[in-house]
Amino acid sequence: MTQWIDACATDDIDEEDVIRFDHGGKTFAIYHSPDGEFFCTDGICSHEHVHLADGLVMDYVIECPKHNGQFDYRTGEAKRAPVCINLATFPVKVEGGRVLIGLG
Repeated sequence: MTQWIDACATDDIDEEDVIRFDHGGKTFAIYHSPDGEFFCTDGICSHEHVHLADGLVMDYVIECPKHNGQFDYRTGEAKRAPVCINLATFPVKVEGGRVLIGLG
């Protein structure tokens, strides 16, 4: 069963940006795409222990701030070396101006 966690307000994230969200000892990254949708992935790069929320968002890609590896945040797919392990993704829904992520 999916547990929906209130992560932030939709206004907390500018378009083509990312914020960090910590919950239950885990770090997530929440993205606001250029077409107004929201997405959520693991918040730590799969290559090195670096917070992705410190990285650069361009279109549908997050670039890790440490070694410039890139992921498609919609799917978690590793897109550019040195990253080669995909990120976990999590379902997102928006209700009443709030971004909720699905866990479990």
